[in-house]
Amino acid sequence: MPVSRLDEITRRAFLRRSSELAVMGGGASFAMTMSSIAHAASNEDYRALVCIFLNGGNDHANTLIPYDSPNYDRYSAIRGGGPGQTAGGIARARADLANSVLLPSNGQTLTDGITYALAPEMPRLKALFDGGKMGLMLNVGPLVVPLTRAQYQSQDRATFPLPPRLFSHNDQQSVWQSLSPEGSTIGWGGRLGDITQSQNSNVLFTCISATGNAVFLSGDRTLQYQISNSGAIAVSAIKSANTYGSTAVSAALRSIMTRSGSHLFEAEYNAVAKRSIDAEAVVAAALQPITLQTSFVPPAGTGTNTLANQLLIVARMIAARQALGVKRQVFFVSMGGFDHHDNLIAGHATLLSRIDFAMDAFYRATVELGISENVTAFTASDFGRTLTSNGDGSDHGWGAHHFVMGGAVQGGRFYGVAPQVSTTSNDQVGQGRLLPTTSVDQYAATLARWFGVSDSNISTILPNIGRFASRDLGFLG
Repeated sequence: MPVSRLDEITRRAFLRRSSELAVMGGGASFAMTMSSIAHAASNEDYRALVCIFLNGGNDHANTLIPYDSPNYDRYSAIRGGGPGQTAGGIARARADLANSVLLPSNGQTLTDGITYALAPEMPRLKALFDGGKMGLMLNVGPLVVPLTRAQYQSQDRATFPLPPRLFSHNDQQSVWQSLSPEGSTIGWGGRLGDITQSQNSNVLFTCISATGNAVFLSGDRTLQYQISNSGAIAVSAIKSANTYGSTAVSAALRSIMTRSGSHLFEAEYNAVAKRSIDAEAVVAAALQPITLQTSFVPPAGTGTNTLANQLLIVARMIAARQALGVKRQVFFVSMGGFDHHDNLIAGHATLLSRIDFAMDAFYRATVELGISENVTAFTASDFGRTLTSNGDGSDHGWGAHHFVMGGAVQGGRFYGVAPQVSTTSNDQVGQGRLLPTTSVDQYAATLARWFGVSDSNISTILPNIGRFASRDLGFLG
């Protein structure tokens, strides 16, 4: 039995996309006209997924922290905590967690009776959890097949394959986003776009990145459209009415960049340039009337919040959905700095406070727009980190915990299996590196079902999903 169908999908994607890019380059296919905008999305049938990627590998053990005394004591002992449940090493003080304890609805009981608290820098996300608008996915990570610790340690890789290049930043970022290591060209967010783009009048606005190029959004047919914090990215010399002191220069440059050509490469380059210029005009016009009352300005003294800036433009793009002619959209934003081999306590706390502010502001913006039920945001990261300390930080891990937020989320609960607080239990593979009990495929499949992908199409997006017991984890209504 083949381990994966990704190679087959990639070959097919290359051939199909090569021909479709040429077609999309033509002005007729893009059709950025008022007639296409007239086919606007309705509020009732709109859905958006927003992937919030934490680059560097978020330390999940200091994001979601054991709080009940027995499990806290295990956590503290492993992380070098101080006497009497005080802070020490890379352990947080238990007293600091009293106001951020998470009490799941319906009396949910977790492994070893564990009670969790969020990091104290995340009071807004605690409120969203308590209000049923955020859930926590426990111990999720890349898997090709379900694995026990014994199977992980086995030499039989044909029967028990591992995700490629575990513990490598670039590769695991790619595996999370595309199910393949670095060099992959198609991500599962892009595949979602492939399946659903027919519902959009302007397919170019199906997959949108506010943080630069990301394989997550690249599909077989779907292109990722990149925006800046202020909106569409313009060709400045074209946008300016007076380049080098001359309006004639701007006009000439526009003509050169958009004219037809007999040479294949020239024609394709100019078609792409024209598409970009036309799209910028449409996005600028769509965003121009959009104002939000929700503030994305971070509290004084907390520094620049790049994640909040990205989520603000995503919220504005969602507000402009009708003018853009879209019913299904996948967005990608990111935040860096999570590779805490050192300075974990101080550096991590600052980042968590920024996540807390940015995600809460984004949720409140969707409420303001009356579309919170139609927008789901979720976090992802390279990997979790070791439970053990390396002195001042933690090292690369595997499984981790993640947030899912939105009006459709069945919040106030944990999903998946809580790991034991241990470095020797069967749910970790050394130094407290979590062996995932839920796969990225299952996480993605749950999101895809809510997004409107049929059960039969989920396996084309996630070719390994059939190896796992469930493709709906229940965190979305």
